[in-house]
Amino acid sequence: MRKFFGSLYGKISIVFLVLLLILGVVQIFVSVTASMNFIREVDQQLNRDLAQNLANEFRPFLEDSLDYEGIGHTIHHLMVMNPRVEIYLLNERGKILAFFADPKKKVKLEFVRLDPIKTFLNKNGTMPILGDDPRHIGRKKPFSVAPIQIGHKIDGFLYVILGGEQYDSASAMIKESYIIRTTAIGLAVTFLFTGIIGLILFFFLTNRFHKMTEVVRKFKNGDFEERINIRSNDEIGQLGDAFNQMADTIVANMEELQRTDQLRRELIANVSHDLRNPLASMQGYLETIFIKDSSLKPDERQRYLEIIYDNTVLLSKLVSELFELSKLDAQQVQPCPEVFSIAELTQDVVMKFKPKAEKLKINLQVSLPHDLPMVKADIGMIDRALSNLIDNALRYTPEDGTVKLALLRENNKIHVTVSDTGCGISSDEIPFVFERFYRVEKSRARGSGGTGLGLAIAKRIVDLHDSSIRVQSEVNKGTTFSFSLKATANI
Repeated sequence: MRKFFGSLYGKISIVFLVLLLILGVVQIFVSVTASMNFIREVDQQLNRDLAQNLANEFRPFLEDSLDYEGIGHTIHHLMVMNPRVEIYLLNERGKILAFFADPKKKVKLEFVRLDPIKTFLNKNGTMPILGDDPRHIGRKKPFSVAPIQIGHKIDGFLYVILGGEQYDSASAMIKESYIIRTTAIGLAVTFLFTGIIGLILFFFLTNRFHKMTEVVRKFKNGDFEERINIRSNDEIGQLGDAFNQMADTIVANMEELQRTDQLRRELIANVSHDLRNPLASMQGYLETIFIKDSSLKPDERQRYLEIIYDNTVLLSKLVSELFELSKLDAQQVQPCPEVFSIAELTQDVVMKFKPKAEKLKINLQVSLPHDLPMVKADIGMIDRALSNLIDNALRYTPEDGTVKLALLRENNKIHVTVSDTGCGISSDEIPFVFERFYRVEKSRARGSGGTGLGLAIAKRIVDLHDSSIRVQSEVNKGTTFSFSLKATANI
């Protein structure tokens, strides 16, 4: 039971039933009040001229003085015919001069307020017009009234209460036996029907929340494939859709965190490997020199020192590129744009890599259209990005292959492309080529002296210039990297 009252369905049901009960009580009150007002209005309308008729009957008994015996005989005859009325004689100030009713009941008022009487006589009020009941302080009842002359000096009123003590009992009987019973039966039927229908509707409504709760609970317990089945576009449906989107975002973030964690592990492994190998090589050759110092020939010593130097250069390059990439990631380095000729910069970069290309027996080409406009960018960063792209292309292109750097003007942009005829990249690996230390041909790349950071640095540089670097590749046919720079007017 406590579980039921603590549930959303239980709370809504209790509130609904309480409101329904309050509505029923209000309905009974309004119905009884309206019925009684209707009875009073009808009674007062039907007996509007009763006081005037009685005044005409009493006039002979009031001409000289108040003839109680004659009036009493007439009233006795009247009350036998109509026991509902109580008759009072009032002076012009509303003071009760005489009354004709059950003598066992005492009159508790000395005066009757004249405002309702004047409203009744002027016929400007809305019935029922209620006046004072002299037998009950504070009670109001419908009445009939007519002006009368008592003797030669007193002007007064014949004040007739419609519905005396006996009428009160009859009214109570009517309330208890008819109006309330009928209203109670109607309310009971309405309450039962509306209550059952409402509880059924609330059950289906809250059942949707229950199903959503089950999905959320399963999701919390690790079933990340669970989603809410949305059947409508109402507030509950919107809540379910919001949860589904949140769940998708959480799953995507978890997958991204897992991938990032995997990359972090690979980063640590690669950094450890790339640092350990040259350090181990340097340590080995230095130990050899120390041990065999007296027996080493000059050419052997020179070769060992050259190997140590090459490994030192590789370590320096790796540390430098790691430091550079970390600053780019942290946005500690911002471009310093200046206007320069991208064609001239491209020529300089190609000339810088010509000796290496010739040594590797790779054809390094450049395609520069005439009258290329200037660009506005950080010349040092763009130089570094182009160098990294060409260096990467040379390392993955076999002998007699081709590496081509091309510029193309399109509207207000200069498109820069670096393409090669190397081993290519599979579609599964393309999304990861800009990750740190990621290598397509891992064994070959390490042997070629690459750090695995060049493409990551190039991408960060291009991103800082509000552009993006794109990759197109086909296995065993080659790869093309491209990005765009905004052109400026020639100076």
